[in-house]
Amino acid sequence: MAIVAAAAFAGSAEAQTAGSPAPTVHPGTKLSFPPSLGGATLEESLNQGGSVAYLYGINKMRIYVRIADLGRHVPPGSDTPALMNQFTTELNDIAAEFKSKGYGQIERPAVPSSCAYGSVTFRCIVYSVSSTGGRLFSKLLMTGYHDYFLKIRIDWASSSDTQADADRALQSFVSALIH
Repeated sequence: MAIVAAAAFAGSAEAQTAGSPAPTVHPGTKLSFPPSLGGATLEESLNQGGSVAYLYGINKMRIYVRIADLGRHVPPGSDTPALMNQFTTELNDIAAEFKSKGYGQIERPAVPSSCAYGSVTFRCIVYSVSSTGGRLFSKLLMTGYHDYFLKIRIDWASSSDTQADADRALQSFVSALIH
């Protein structure tokens, strides 16, 4: 499970460099990241210039949040061309990361869907990889929010949690984050 959380927190290549802790309130989105949020506990945060990341834990699940503009205006919503292109890039980066860690091919649906948490609709997909301890699952959510990409990802192991557990955790977390 540690590798899934590490891969989630590392994110894309731009997040590979060291940074300072992220602010507790993101200045562009005004989203607040307190020590406890929707039942999850803040474990780490990073500020890397154009991108900030937060890692929360709840039970054995990890929730990763990344906010970035990637050098361009990001339109609101989950179905814009900019969002769909970035979502595809994120999935390709995740597949490459898992392959480089020796996990092989990720299993996922051919097409992402839309899902709502709180009052926000996200582009979303659930995917998994095999590990020696069983299947590792992740659910990736992304939307355009106040001129930024808002990416939320939850990771869990089939040996300890279910997708229903992850969805309940996401519902509490996202509702507390975006209100």
